[in-house]
Amino acid sequence: MIKLIIQIPCFNEEETLGLTLAALPRELPGIDTIEWLVIDDGSIDRTIDVAKKHGVDHIIPHHKNLGLAKAFMNGINACLKLGADVIVNTDADNQYCADDIPKLISPILKEKAEIVIGARPIDQIKDFSVLKKFLQKLGSWTVRLASNTDIQDATSGFRAISRKAARKINIFDNYTYTLETIIQAGQKDIPITWVPVRTNENLRPSRLMNNVPAYIRKSIFTILRVFAVYKPFRFFISIGAVLFTAGSLIAGRFLWFYSIGQGGGKIQSLILASILIGLGFQAAIVAFIADLLSVNRRLLEDLQSRLKRHKADDD
Repeated sequence: MIKLIIQIPCFNEEETLGLTLAALPRELPGIDTIEWLVIDDGSIDRTIDVAKKHGVDHIIPHHKNLGLAKAFMNGINACLKLGADVIVNTDADNQYCADDIPKLISPILKEKAEIVIGARPIDQIKDFSVLKKFLQKLGSWTVRLASNTDIQDATSGFRAISRKAARKINIFDNYTYTLETIIQAGQKDIPITWVPVRTNENLRPSRLMNNVPAYIRKSIFTILRVFAVYKPFRFFISIGAVLFTAGSLIAGRFLWFYSIGQGGGKIQSLILASILIGLGFQAAIVAFIADLLSVNRRLLEDLQSRLKRHKADDD
């Protein structure tokens, strides 16, 4: 018996949720049971009423808005408790074509992957500005670099997750879950792949990119944080290498002038070089410490995964 739960994080989605739910399947080949789950992230409109009207099986209410990442993870944990074998996450704005769900879950049913990302045709989406397309591609490239995966659309919210993979996911970022889940899959050796999917007509502006400067700032912070958490040694040793190299070059410049008798007026360069070289060494030490801490983090995540499994089995 294979149970599929389709989860939808929602925040004030009364205008689009009905269209999204109307397109979702209740029967699919290879699936015995399909249920719908809505995570209401503190909506102040009629989102819950719309969900009930369209026969949603489970509603997870948040008394206040906790953000997309929290809504996603609370949905995943609820799906595990409800016995889901496969979880499909989609957006409430009807962005993704629900007819592609069979394609999305196929690699999991065939045991070829544990996480499947629906890759949108970014260049063909007319509603995406040139800047947004660039940022989407930049984010995907960064995630591929950090995760050692080949995911083409890292920011896509249309994805399928097996029960086994869902137990291992643990999101730290409060802004979005999309990048971190892929990087965790690469770090934890969770088989992950992608399939091309279609998109529907845009019904509302993006909630994450309604303010371009804020979106860029948060995206850069997320990317840097991802590298610091999941590639700590490379992240801090790179900073140390840059500082040490800059300090060495400035020190070399000072020594050159000193060797020709003109070093007296350039003592500031020597001080700056000493500071940069010292900071470079400190960053290298931090790199080793952070690498050791990352080992402890992985052990704790493995323990948490085991606890999730036992808790879900008990329920």
